[in-house]
Amino acid sequence: MSQQPSAVIGADILTPEGIVRDHALLHDAGRIESIVPKADLGAGVEVIELDGGVLIPGFVDLQVNGGGGLMFNNAPDVETLRRMAEAHARIGATSILPTLITDTPEITEQAIAAAIEAVENGVPGIIGLHLEGPHLSRSRKGAHEANLIRPMEQTDLERLLAAAQKLPVLKVTVAPESVSGEQIRTLSEAGIVVSLGHTDASYEDCRAAAEAGARCVTHLFNAQSQMGNREPGTVGAALALGELSAGLIADTIHVHPASMCNAIHAKNGPGRVFLVSDAMATAGSDIASFKLNGREILRSENRLTLADGTLAGAHLELLDAVKNVAQLTDVSFETAVEMASRIPADLVRQPHLGRLSPGAAANILHIGIDRTLQGVWQSG
Repeated sequence: MSQQPSAVIGADILTPEGIVRDHALLHDAGRIESIVPKADLGAGVEVIELDGGVLIPGFVDLQVNGGGGLMFNNAPDVETLRRMAEAHARIGATSILPTLITDTPEITEQAIAAAIEAVENGVPGIIGLHLEGPHLSRSRKGAHEANLIRPMEQTDLERLLAAAQKLPVLKVTVAPESVSGEQIRTLSEAGIVVSLGHTDASYEDCRAAAEAGARCVTHLFNAQSQMGNREPGTVGAALALGELSAGLIADTIHVHPASMCNAIHAKNGPGRVFLVSDAMATAGSDIASFKLNGREILRSENRLTLADGTLAGAHLELLDAVKNVAQLTDVSFETAVEMASRIPADLVRQPHLGRLSPGAAANILHIGIDRTLQGVWQSG
């Protein structure tokens, strides 16, 4: 943390109101203080001058399974979370929800305890926890271990409610086949972000879940019932129901660019499509393989699969997802940045994240003219 206010100049600045030029971004004590015309800078300010490009908000990634060579499932402790957060901050995601893939109740308890400890200790970048399972549908398990998938019981519900009291953000991915509407309602009323995923649910099932309080769909198009002419399925519900937002893995492997474009434009509000990495241990590292629940996951370029070819998470940096959306659809770069920053931050009720505006956390990325990452500020 700096001992005096710092001003960053020499780059355009992406604010919630749009791009501003010839301005300075002042930050102090981990927060953005103001954005003012460069000519109005006063004395007593440390000036950092950049050579062009644009300042954008640090990314907010709500689905991060691993990073820096580690998987959260394999070692659900604070040190793993610290190393994951450091790896993702280096590639632009300054705020992450570490994500536990379907596992045993014992591992789930350890993951919850680790996330609570990380938040209490102020581990940079950790904003809560995402539990993806185990209350899913085996028919849409993807890379999740089928034997660990099960319906939600009262003890599971109580565990989640207790965790929600100690975490700033708790997101859970569930399938309507494995949870009741009353359970969804109870979770939502406790402030938990309920997301639908790994499900064969019908449109009506999803609508009932949304009416009960579900607010999101996990990795749109993947591991869920597809949209048909007579049955819109989970995909159709995600796009039609304004109560739901939807995460998107924009790596061109999980979702075709045409489908990305169609989804973004077809989405009924106020819910929005936002970007996630679904990153595994390979993020921020050069490892070629790792294990999940005892099964080897192999990396071939940017594709991660089990031995049988099943997609198993992604090797994706959010900046690449932003560029893919901006280049392969008709969405602007600025809107694509919002999909990786402000929109997910608002979904999980963290209005101090994902934007460059006074009072927000000083999580700042410097993107060069060539759209490469040039620098990262995390909490100033």
